Parts: sequence; structure tokens; C-alpha cells
Amino acid sequence: MVGRVVEVASDGRHLAIDRGFMTVSEKNAEVGRVPLDDLAAVIANAHGLTYSNNLLVNLATRGVPVILCAPNHRPAAVVWPVDGHHAQAGRMSDQANASAPLKKRLWQQIVQAKILAQGTTLITVGAEAGGFRLLARKVRTGDPDNVEAEAARRYWPLLLGTAFRRDQDGDGLNGLLNYGYAVLRAATARAVMAAGLHPSLGLMHSNRGNALVLVDDLMEPFRPVVDREVHRLKNDGIMDVTSEAKAALARTMIIDLPTAEGLSPVMTCLERLASSLAKAYAGETDRLILPKPGLPLGF
Repeated sequence: MVGRVVEVASDGRHLAIDRGFMTVSEKNAEVGRVPLDDLAAVIANAHGLTYSNNLLVNLATRGVPVILCAPNHRPAAVVWPVDGHHAQAGRMSDQANASAPLKKRLWQQIVQAKILAQGTTLITVGAEAGGFRLLARKVRTGDPDNVEAEAARRYWPLLLGTAFRRDQDGDGLNGLLNYGYAVLRAATARAVMAAGLHPSLGLMHSNRGNALVLVDDLMEPFRPVVDREVHRLKNDGIMDVTSEAKAALARTMIIDLPTAEGLSPVMTCLERLASSLAKAYAGETDRLILPKPGLPLGF
């Protein structure tokens, strides 16, 4: 079963646990509850939230990350379980000892998949995307030519207009993207921890101020799913992070993508990708399991 990404967006709420449910209360009155077994991630996106220790421990036991967001809707911290997989110690050792050439080959696959997904997204909105397959073929191991950045420079004006500038601290469309990426980051974090990998050991990127480098690496091919939804919201006249927009962006995690095994939800694709990465680190494969190029169901 694909779990739910649940956001708590109202100020002053208290989160606790009661007989297998996460409860949300305001002024000692319960306003909602969700079965713990249904949760994939919790996004805390409000001021003055409080939590019971028992809830955080139970969520960690189930491998459910709690994402703490800043006012701009970007993740600021994650409550992360210490033990996420029965073979975690061995997998983290393989990850830490992975060779640079292996990581560069794997990063090439990630970048190629992202660029192909950007091209697919442009096709769905009726934009010109013929050059994106060519760009994907240009990506060499480790992407030393930074074809990823070249694709981004072409992609954003075609998708959201020539006046749009991607700004991680911005509002409007940038706020929508930030929120959608926070949802995606939460789902990716769950997949990484379930695979027994360490989130701070990335494939290519290294940032001492970012404890989720690997999460950010692995979510790259799935960002265009969020981008497409932001484009739809823009066309519907929704330019800010409203309740309707949040619900729509949360639903992107259950959109079906084409894979070698048929259509699979984004969250399942993330789990397969993280698991295949762990096997690559262990020397069991040299190919990551990524969605196939093609139009997602529902687009």
C-alpha cells in the first residue's frame, strides 16, 4: 500500500499518539486523526506545533520521517530513525566505500533520467522538447560538462514562461515548487532510510550544511512530476501555496509512472531506485531502477 504524506499546516496544533493513530489537537480538542500504518511521511509546516515523544518514537519505528519546514515551505530539518533496515550497517559501509568511478556512472543515469523527464513534462504542456533527448545523450559519466544545468536553463522558460526565475527563497510559483519538492523530499527520505542508506553520503554533491544530500540526489528525476503540477495550478490561476494547491501537490506522490514492470506510483518508484542504489554499492548491479521515458498516467 502506498502511504499518505500528511501535512500539518495550522498553527498551535499538538501531535500525539492514541491507540495506533496520530492525533492532531487544538486547545485540548481533537481535530483529526490518521492511522500510523497509513503514514508515509509527516510534514510540519506551521508555527507553534508541539509533539509527544511517544509519537516521534513510533513514527521512527515505522520509518516515517517528520519534515520540519521553514516559513518558505522548504525543509529545515528531518526527524530520522537510527535504524531503518536490517542490513543497514553493511549497506552504509558499502555506500561509504563506493568508488568515485561507480558514483559517477550512477550519477550519469540520474541526470539522464531527469532530463528525459523534463522533456516529457514539456511535451505534456505542449511545449517544444525535441532537444531534451539529445541533451540526455550528451551526458557523460559524472556529467563533467554540467549538461544538467544546460537543460535547466532551457526548461524553465519553456515550462513557466520567460519571466520566471527559479528562486528557492521566493514566493508565488517558487513557493509552490518549494512545497511540492518538500513533499517529494519526504517521500524520498523514507525510501532512502528503508533501503538502509545514509542520507548524508551523496552520489556527486557534497554540502556540509545539508544532511540529506543523497535524498536530494535521488529525487532529481522526479522533480518534473511536481513541476508539471505547478504548471497546471498556474494555468488554473493558483499562484500561491493555498490549501487546494497543497492537496494537489501531495497527490503527485501517487501519480503512476511508466516502468519496466508497468505503471507504478512515484513513491514505489522511489523505493525501487533507493534499493537498486544499495545493490549497486554492494556490487550486485551497475544499473539503477528508474522510470522509463513516457507520459505519466493522469497527465
